[in-house]
Amino acid sequence: MSPELKMKLYRGFKIALIAFLVAVIVNFCFHSMPYREFRDRQKDVIAFSGYGEVTAVPDIANVYFTISKDSKTVKDAQALVVQVEKESIDFLKENNISEKDIKTSNASFYPKYEYQYDTKAVLPCTDYGCPPRPGKSVIAGYTASESITVKVRNTDNVGKIMQGLGVLGVTDLNGPNFSIDDEEGLKMEARRKAINDAKNKAAILAKDLGIRLGKITSFSESGNYPMPMYAKAISAEDSSVGSAPAQIPAGENTVSSDVTITYEIK
Repeated sequence: MSPELKMKLYRGFKIALIAFLVAVIVNFCFHSMPYREFRDRQKDVIAFSGYGEVTAVPDIANVYFTISKDSKTVKDAQALVVQVEKESIDFLKENNISEKDIKTSNASFYPKYEYQYDTKAVLPCTDYGCPPRPGKSVIAGYTASESITVKVRNTDNVGKIMQGLGVLGVTDLNGPNFSIDDEEGLKMEARRKAINDAKNKAAILAKDLGIRLGKITSFSESGNYPMPMYAKAISAEDSSVGSAPAQIPAGENTVSSDVTITYEIK
C-alpha cells in the first residue's frame, strides 16, 4: 500500500471517529437534560366553552315562479312567455316590489316530440297477431320557459303577491322562503354573546381553582345558522280574484354560536 493511500485512509478514519464522538456527546446531553426543563417549555392550558343565541323575525321572503308556454315555433312560445312576464312584473311593481328585487334565474326553450305511426305501412300479420306499427319521433312544437325569483321586503304582503301571481298564468309558484336580510349581523351578535359567556366562565373557574390565566392560545367556533323557512305555496288553482289573500306567518329564526377559548395557565 502506498504512503499516499495510507494517509488518505488515516484521515478518513479520523474524521469518522470525530463525528461519532460528537454524536455520542449530543445524545448524552439530550437524554440527561432534566425532565422539568422540557416540561417548562410546554405551557399548561385550560379551555372554556361559551354559547350565544339571537332570535329575530324574518324580514324578507323569496318567492319563485316559472312561466312556461307551448307553441308550434320557438318565437311564438317565447312571445307567450314574454306576455305573462310583463303582466307579472307590472303587477309586482304596482305592489312596491323594486326592479332590483326581481331576478330571472333561468330562461330556456326545448322541442316537444311526439311519436307518429306510419298508418300506410302494410303489416305482415299472422294468426298470432300483427307486429308493432312502424313510426318515428317528430317535433310537434316547442316549450319556452323562464324562472323568476322575487324578494319581498314587506313580508305582510307576501300572501297578496303570491295570490296575484297565481291568477296571471304562471306555471309554477313556490315559496315563500322566509329569511333575514342582515344575517351576518346576527351571526356576529351571537358570536359576541358566546365569547362573553366563555370569558365569564373562565373568570369564575379561575378564581375557584386559584389559578391565573394567561394569553389565549386558540379559538374555535361552530354555529347553528337559520335554514330558510318555507310556507305552503299558493297554487294558481287556489288563487281567485275574489278571495282574500292568505296570511302567511313568518315565525322566528334563531342564530346561535358555540365557541371554545383556550388559555395558558400562568
